[in-house]
Amino acid sequence: MNQQATPYFIFNGNAKEALEFYKNLFQAEITNVQTFGEADFPTPPEMDDKIMHARLEKGSLLLMFSDAFQNQTVEVGNNISLALEFTSEKEIQAVYQSLSKEGTVMMELQDTFWGAKFAKVKDIFGVIWDLNFTKQS
Repeated sequence: MNQQATPYFIFNGNAKEALEFYKNLFQAEITNVQTFGEADFPTPPEMDDKIMHARLEKGSLLLMFSDAFQNQTVEVGNNISLALEFTSEKEIQAVYQSLSKEGTVMMELQDTFWGAKFAKVKDIFGVIWDLNFTKQS
């Protein structure tokens, strides 16, 4: 794996406000903001201005943010996941298989429009993991 697990916060449509709040709190920089409307992914028009993915960085601090997808409810416990970036397809496949064996697959391991293999799995303890392997072009 490339780094430590990164906290990924999910919000009920107010990710932009949260991003600004934490930016000011930590005197950090907002990077890599993408809305659902900008993504090459089919979403309803009411999601166009919602945050699909954003990063907040300061030194070694990295936090990631997103709004919940339409019709998904954010509650304490599912409002944060831990993102892991893998260095090989073999590595992500092994971790995915282990987590999904007794856990709940929220998104199957699959190729994505952002050039990665990605999966989302809730483990047997209720921890949500975002698994990502960015393919080399």
